[in-house]
Amino acid sequence: MAPEFAFERILEVLVRHGVRFVVVGAVAAIAQGSPLPTEDVDITPARDQDNLERLATALVELKATLRVENHLGGVPFPFDAATLERNEIWTLTTPDGDLDIVFVPAGTSGYDDLRRSAIVVDFGSSTVAMASLADVIRSKQAAGRPKDLGQLPALRQTLEIVRRREGRHS
Repeated sequence: MAPEFAFERILEVLVRHGVRFVVVGAVAAIAQGSPLPTEDVDITPARDQDNLERLATALVELKATLRVENHLGGVPFPFDAATLERNEIWTLTTPDGDLDIVFVPAGTSGYDDLRRSAIVVDFGSSTVAMASLADVIRSKQAAGRPKDLGQLPALRQTLEIVRRREGRHS
């Protein structure tokens, strides 16, 4: 992991390049009041060719490298749209922190599915789409990893608090 996690800078570069994406995972949950800790930012980008080209350009600016165990700083890799569409998941590192690109998070069908119920968060002079807490929960439950399952109680509690605040109930 990078010495200082600055996910705001990562998101800022993606927004500036016009990348269409939804923030998923812990950063999306934190934006909605969850107390989850995180060491990376996870995004689900749209998969159209133009968007992948903008994403590749943003990754170059971010100095993204492949995150590989025992290789501090990652392994250099030439990102382009054709390469990005070959994998479902990319685990990357940047000088601003770790970035995971997950095209189809567990329990979802990808960008369009997540975008439908995403919340929009003001971010500097623009906005960023964050997966809804319900979608974060759905994905973590479907993934079934011990780390994800361990986060579900806090996420469900946060969702209940948000729903009560909005006058809705589960």
